[in-house]
Amino acid sequence: MTLRTPDTLKAGAGVQRTLFPILAAISVAHMLNDMIQSLILAIYPLLQATFSLSFTQVGLITLTYQITASLLQPLIGSYTDKYPQPYSLPIGMGFTLCGILLMAMATSFPMVLIAAALVGTGSSVFHPESSRVARMASGGRHGLAQSLFQVGGNFGASLGPLLAALLIAPYGKGHIAWLSLAALLATIILLQVGKWYRGAIAAPAPRRPARQVASALPTRRVAWAIVILLVLIFSKYFYLTSISSYYTFYLIHKFGLSVQSAQLHLFAFLFAVAVGTVIGGPLGDRIGRKYVIWGSILGVTPFTLLLPHASLALTGVLTVIIGVIIASAFSAILVYAQELLPGRIGMVSGLFFGFAFGMGGLGAAVLGHIADLTSIEFVYQICAFLPLLGILTAFLPDTGQNR
Repeated sequence: MTLRTPDTLKAGAGVQRTLFPILAAISVAHMLNDMIQSLILAIYPLLQATFSLSFTQVGLITLTYQITASLLQPLIGSYTDKYPQPYSLPIGMGFTLCGILLMAMATSFPMVLIAAALVGTGSSVFHPESSRVARMASGGRHGLAQSLFQVGGNFGASLGPLLAALLIAPYGKGHIAWLSLAALLATIILLQVGKWYRGAIAAPAPRRPARQVASALPTRRVAWAIVILLVLIFSKYFYLTSISSYYTFYLIHKFGLSVQSAQLHLFAFLFAVAVGTVIGGPLGDRIGRKYVIWGSILGVTPFTLLLPHASLALTGVLTVIIGVIIASAFSAILVYAQELLPGRIGMVSGLFFGFAFGMGGLGAAVLGHIADLTSIEFVYQICAFLPLLGILTAFLPDTGQNR
C-alpha cells in the first residue's frame, strides 16, 4: 500500500492539508483490529457452550481483555508523547495475532483468558499512537480525522458478529485462526504508516500561529471538565457493553432466536454505531463538540428506556437508533479533551481509550454477575437509566472551538 510522503506536511507557512491517504490507511488498520476484537465478543455463546461458562465467566473474558488495554494505554500514550514510536503500531498488531492463534487453539478457560489478554495488549499499543497519527494527518480538521479513524474501528466491530455467524458458528472455534490473515494485512498497512510517521516527525514542523485555547481555563476547571468527560465515557461504555457482550444472549433468551440470527442483530447494532461515529466528528467541528456530546448521551435516553419493553421487531429498530445516537459522542469527547490539554495528545488518547476499555470490561463483569443473580432482561432494565448522566454535559466549559 503506497502512502503520500510527509513532505505534504510542510506545504506552506502554517498551511496543512488533510492527508486522506494516511487517514484511510489508519482507518483500515483500525477496522481490521476492531473486527478481530469484536469477533471474540460475538463467539461468546460458542465459548459458553464449549467450556460450560457462566455469565460471570463470560464477563471475565471481556474484563481481562479490556483491563489489559485500559491499564497500558495511558502509560504508552504518555511515553510516546515524549518519545514517538512509529513502528510500535505493527508490533502491537503482532500481540493481537498471537492472541487470535491462541484463542483458536485454546482447550481451557484460562487459555481463553490469556488469549484475551494478548489481544488487549495489542489494542493498548495500537490506539494511542494511531490516534496521534490521525491528528497529525488532520490538517486542522480534528473532529473529521478522529471520526474517520473511529469509523474504521466501528465498522470493523460490526463485521465481527457477521463473520462469527458465517464462518465460526457453523464450523467451530478453530476457524478463528483464519482471522490471522486480517492481522497480517493490518501489520503490512501499519508498516507503511510507520514509515510515513517516522518521516513526519523528522521533518521540520511548519510555523503556525500558537493557539493557546485551553490555557485560558484554570487548572481546576480543566480537571473538573476531564472528570465530567470520564463520567460520560462511563455511562456510554457501560451501556454499550451491555449490548456488545450480552445482546445475543438477550435475544436468544427473550425471543428464542438462534445463535446466528442473534449475531446478525448484533451486526446491525454495531453497523449503526459505525454510522453514528461518522456523523459525530464533523458535526462537532461545525456546531461545537459540547452540543454533540449533549445530544448523544442524554438524547438517547428515551430509546434506552423503551428497549426492555419492546417486541422483537421494535427491539431491532431501537438498537439501531441507539447505536447511531450514542456512537456520535466519542470523537467529540476525545477531541474536546485534546483541546483542554494541548500538546499531550498521546496521554489524552491513551487515557480516554484506556478508560473506555476499562469501563467496558468492568461493565461486562458486573453485568454478567447481575445476570447470573437475576436475569439478562433485568440487566437492560437497569442500564436504560445510564444515559441520564448526560445531563452533566451542562457543566462543561466552552473551549472556544465552536464554529
